[in-house]
Amino acid sequence: MSDHFLDSGTASAAANEPAPLSRDGWSLALLIFIGQMLVMLLLVSGLGFAAYQQQNKVILADRQSTVAAITVTLANDPFVGSALSSKNPTEQLQPYVQKVLDRAESVDFITIMTPDAIRVTHPDPSQIGKKYIGSTAQALAGQTYNEQATGTLGNSVRTIAPVYRDGQLVGMVSSGFTMHNLQLIYRSELPQILLFSALALLLAGFTSWLFSRYVNQATLGFGPAGLRRLYAFYFSALHSVQEGLVLLDRRHRIVLYNQEAARLLRLPEQVPAEGLDPGQTAMPETLAELMRTGRSCKDEIHLGMDTVLSVSQSPARLSNAKLPRRGRARWHWFGTAPLTGQVLTLKDLTEVQELAGEVRSLKTFSTALRAQTHEHANRLHTIAALIENGRADEALEFAVDDRQHSQQLTDAIVHSIDDVYLSSLLVAKAAQAHERGVRLDITAHGTVPNDVFHATDLVTIVGNLLDNALDVSVGTAEATVWVEVSVLDNELMILVADSGPGIEPEFLENLLRLGVSTKEGVLPRGLGLALVQQAVLRLGGTISVDNDAGAIFTVSLPMAA
Repeated sequence: MSDHFLDSGTASAAANEPAPLSRDGWSLALLIFIGQMLVMLLLVSGLGFAAYQQQNKVILADRQSTVAAITVTLANDPFVGSALSSKNPTEQLQPYVQKVLDRAESVDFITIMTPDAIRVTHPDPSQIGKKYIGSTAQALAGQTYNEQATGTLGNSVRTIAPVYRDGQLVGMVSSGFTMHNLQLIYRSELPQILLFSALALLLAGFTSWLFSRYVNQATLGFGPAGLRRLYAFYFSALHSVQEGLVLLDRRHRIVLYNQEAARLLRLPEQVPAEGLDPGQTAMPETLAELMRTGRSCKDEIHLGMDTVLSVSQSPARLSNAKLPRRGRARWHWFGTAPLTGQVLTLKDLTEVQELAGEVRSLKTFSTALRAQTHEHANRLHTIAALIENGRADEALEFAVDDRQHSQQLTDAIVHSIDDVYLSSLLVAKAAQAHERGVRLDITAHGTVPNDVFHATDLVTIVGNLLDNALDVSVGTAEATVWVEVSVLDNELMILVADSGPGIEPEFLENLLRLGVSTKEGVLPRGLGLALVQQAVLRLGGTISVDNDAGAIFTVSLPMAA
């Protein structure tokens, strides 16, 4: 399911990389970048315009206050009042006003006039002696007045104040600045605002580019339509596979699983938004430990409550071919692709167990028949040779003795164990052990009713334990396997011991729990012990293992109807 996104480390050659999925339309990262840039452009433009307007208001207020201060100062200057009372005020006031204009950069003009609004000073000497254009009523009434009007110098902002001498109105003073020069001042401030706006836009663009670059890596260059289609495909594939599939993040928390995994591990139907801790579920502790450690494994046998599971786990990494070019080079420098979590697959071996039990039973019986056929042929040859040599009495005695010995063994087992499958299995195993040079010592006490246990379960338990015991007893000095089947207080006890080397202490703890094998690389024995443990748990029994020269397996099964 995850071949396009997850690289579990099994395929390292570039030739084995899966073909990339088609990416139609603009990527999600590009759409986010464009959207962010449009928002930032509108925001920066709005803020720049607002800053420009605010700056204009500040400059206008500052100029107005400056002009008002100069106007009031001139109106209260005794020299101005004295000059206006003289016969030729222009000769005295025009040079004086020019000096003030040269020093006061915030003022464009200063006009001093008589009470009848006749100019005695003006920046344009040709306007001297002409009538003042503007409002004078407020000044004649003794008030200082601000206005914006169009005069000889164009549209301007001015302040008019009355001039008094000895309590008598002797004239008026008007000073101000033109709107043309004010606009020039406004425009001189514009580059600074544009510069800060451009820097803000550049910073926002760089931040947006970094974020969209991360989004592009996270989404592998797909657009919204591609991600939606990809989600639909992979979600359907996740829940259509027959195996259980569990996805874990880098914190080893379960973030996604399909319905089969939920059934096998008894997980909730929906994954919580914050993920699921393996230790908080009803899954076996061995599986929870495997998920928490994150170690890799392949076809490892684990026991569920009522199932035998084959488990594989591998790290999930972004395939190198799916990384963006720059990201690919960066991770190539570090030698590995980014780890995104781990993938765990589960195979239910319950049906395989049942089939394997039946096949194992048939194989056991066929092996026993083959051994008995081989043994019977040897005995027939012996009998035939005795008859050919004229020793018919000895041949008859040999045949009767052999028949009685075999019949005694069969009768002892069948009469002691009232279960046709278990008794047949032990008879067959006795023949198989005899062929392999191992003595099978069978002890039976009590009666096992034939309606208590399923035949497959008993064959699975006893057959697997005997197979393991025969394997390790072949070639040993004593070469003996002991089997004891007894019924005590409505409980079936099965004990299987061997003369082998025993089980090493480090294997005792996990031998039955994980179904591991004491022989490296021998999976069938590990699976066989796992099947034994699963069958015992299903029947509500217990199993224990111990060492006493050889291994001793003890199984206790309650005989509830």
